[in-house]
Amino acid sequence: MSSNPSSAKSEFIVGGKYKLIRKIGSGSFGDIYLSVNITNGEEAAVKLESQKARHPQLLYESKLYKILQGGIGIPKIRWYGQEKDYNVLVMDLLGPSLEDLFNFCSRHLSMKTVLMLADQMIGRVEFVHNKNFIHRDIKPDNFLMGTNKHCNKLYLIDFGLAKKYRDSRTKQHIPYREDKNLTGTARYASINAHLGIEQSRRDDMESLGYVLMYFNRNNLPWQGLKAATKKQKYEKISEKKMSTPVEVLCKGFPAEFAMYLNYCKGLRFDEAPDYMYLRQLFRILFRTLNYQYDYIFDWTALKQKAAAAQSLTSSAVTTPGTAQLVSQQKREPPRARRGR
Repeated sequence: MSSNPSSAKSEFIVGGKYKLIRKIGSGSFGDIYLSVNITNGEEAAVKLESQKARHPQLLYESKLYKILQGGIGIPKIRWYGQEKDYNVLVMDLLGPSLEDLFNFCSRHLSMKTVLMLADQMIGRVEFVHNKNFIHRDIKPDNFLMGTNKHCNKLYLIDFGLAKKYRDSRTKQHIPYREDKNLTGTARYASINAHLGIEQSRRDDMESLGYVLMYFNRNNLPWQGLKAATKKQKYEKISEKKMSTPVEVLCKGFPAEFAMYLNYCKGLRFDEAPDYMYLRQLFRILFRTLNYQYDYIFDWTALKQKAAAAQSLTSSAVTTPGTAQLVSQQKREPPRARRGR
């Protein structure tokens, strides 16, 4: 067996039974592959990280997933170990990310879809916080929909940047600190994270608010800023974020979004967010707008239309295989992706 998983001729099998089929994604840590369990034919996602990586994180992430196992919207871990020159994590194969689906819906989501997502997103982050960790990289790419019977369930992934914020037994909170480097994705980072302040639960919640407004607006005011270096770009993003009042960011949208962000920004460093209050903000708005909580997201309707059109024409193209990303132009429904 070749030690190069990308080699087309090699049969790269991990954990004794997961055969790598093809690469379906990548990140700073390494690559993600679609795999098949050779004993029962089930598909799974395989995350590979070179053992020579400068900042290995897969072992840490696998331990965190183990702590989170059993939580709603947390992918199941099938196996972790070493194979050839790689650290390997085998986990549930998931559907497309919210970023993929946003693009599939021509970067426009209805208020109904945004509110149904908000409810699940708050729940996922609350669960992680209750397990004594903060995520520190809340963004659309790290929320994935499930597949098959779990296609309406939202999953939270990518815990490589997560951090324990309190002691599991005593619940003692980590101390307040400054002069920290920005951890996470600048577009969705909290203002305090930009200022170098140690992150806590409030920062995950603020980032979630920016994600919701990204879906509402189609973009955020600090996107697309040009700068010579990454450091200068982060500074420009920070300046724009701090100079944009919440009321301006949320103008033209229900007041609940500004209420959400103002609440998160008002939290003290070690204060527990009132997750139920935040969920209720959006649940009451949902009912006020007379929406039905039927799990019919914008992409659900598009997929149904695409399926109907496909059945009506004899010249329909073959449905994309599992884990294949969608073509926006063809408007084909997204297929399964991965738990990154």
